[in-house]
Amino acid sequence: MISELAMYFSEDITLFLAPGVTGLLCFVSLSLLRRRGKLPPGPTPLPLLGNILQLGGGDIVTLLGKMREKYGDVFTIYLGSRPVVVVNGYDAVKEVYVDRADDFLGRGDTATFDTTCKNHGVAFTSDIDRWRELRRFSLSAMRDFGMGKKSIESCIIEESQCLVTKLKQTKGSFLDPKQFFNKVACNVIFSIVFGHRHDYEDTDLLDVVKTIGETFYIISSRWGQVFEMFPRIMTFIPGKHQQFLSNMQKLLQYVRKRVEKNKETLDPDNPRDYVDAFLIKMEKDKNNPNSVYNMEDLVNSTLHIFFAGVETTGSTLTYALLIFMKNPDVLGKVCEEIDRFIGQDRSPRMEDRNQMPFTDAVIHEIQRFIDLIPMGVPRKTTRDVEFRGYHLPKHTNIYPMITTVLKDPACFPYSNEFNPKNFLDENGEFRKNDGFMPLAAGKRNCMGKALARMEIFILIVTILQNFVLKPELSMRDLDLRPGVSGFGNLPKSYRLAFIPNN
Repeated sequence: MISELAMYFSEDITLFLAPGVTGLLCFVSLSLLRRRGKLPPGPTPLPLLGNILQLGGGDIVTLLGKMREKYGDVFTIYLGSRPVVVVNGYDAVKEVYVDRADDFLGRGDTATFDTTCKNHGVAFTSDIDRWRELRRFSLSAMRDFGMGKKSIESCIIEESQCLVTKLKQTKGSFLDPKQFFNKVACNVIFSIVFGHRHDYEDTDLLDVVKTIGETFYIISSRWGQVFEMFPRIMTFIPGKHQQFLSNMQKLLQYVRKRVEKNKETLDPDNPRDYVDAFLIKMEKDKNNPNSVYNMEDLVNSTLHIFFAGVETTGSTLTYALLIFMKNPDVLGKVCEEIDRFIGQDRSPRMEDRNQMPFTDAVIHEIQRFIDLIPMGVPRKTTRDVEFRGYHLPKHTNIYPMITTVLKDPACFPYSNEFNPKNFLDENGEFRKNDGFMPLAAGKRNCMGKALARMEIFILIVTILQNFVLKPELSMRDLDLRPGVSGFGNLPKSYRLAFIPNN
């Protein structure tokens, strides 16, 4: 009797709910289509699920590239119920980044970071006024503590020599180079934000480097992509995405601990680093209820600075050595130029780069070819915008596809291959290229771009001065394709030996 009643009520409830659920789906579908009428064309989304059918079958960068072939340079996709306008090609992306920068200056929704940062910090805040003030302060403070100056160049040179010492201690054994490069990049950033470096075996440094690398990888994987589509649901579902959520909390806690350490020994008249400068500004602004100088913005801004700086530089250097081993003719010409202009007896300096056109071209081409942040970091319209014949309402999310700029044949004649001629003129001199924007462009570009440029040049030249690169695999088997492609294009793991050349 009880089972019959349960079955009866179950059927009754199902019959009662079915029209409601159907009506809700129809309403959502009509709402999507109405919003769609104002936006660029694109694949038809499912109610609530968006374009999961079109985006769930492979890496998102490749799938968006195929959609471009069908819908053109500007089209719309739905991540869940959230519409995103995808912008492709040099001309269209430049319009977003530079020509109409103020119209697209907002930070787009990035669920992977928004869930943790909660609109705080210089990189991922969606508040334009907050971003402007934090960016102005951060750039000023980072310059005060070395960025773009001789002092940080000396720091990078010192770090490069520490790296040489560590690599010589490996005695020509095969190893994964990324573990070393991330430590170097982390120490350079730490010297700016925390005032000092760590020994390479320091447990805090090892833990931070491991956590950042793991987090960046998961965010770039399909787990990160699915979380980006359905963050509210995925927060409660088990999977690898839970690891990056816990990792971000772990990193925030590490920064809080370091900030508290600074507070204990703070001398307002003698700031030692970025954190000290922020703490001093907090004290001066403590009576302003609208101040952006608070503990949450300090912690998040500090995390954003070293999270971005460590992984981008480490992955670029890791990719660079792989490319050199795959292209021994290019490697030979770079080594010849190093011998001619610097020699083996002194460390390289940034001023040397202007005398080394081929090396300069190769480093630019490495950054172009590896296409590290292929989708850019999302933007958002700051007002209603008419863009390329379409109406984009205020707060529309934008994906400026940097990959389509770096591979635009109108900018780069050898767009789909590694070729330094993309940055050389007919006389073999370095040639600037407006399409070179690996870390975005315009007002909201990467704050650490100049620092990364200095690190990459000095570290690459120092390594090639001191070592012969010996791959574990044959040249034919070296794979330049990324191991994961999403938020970032990250190199596949490989091993090489550093053989001292003297």
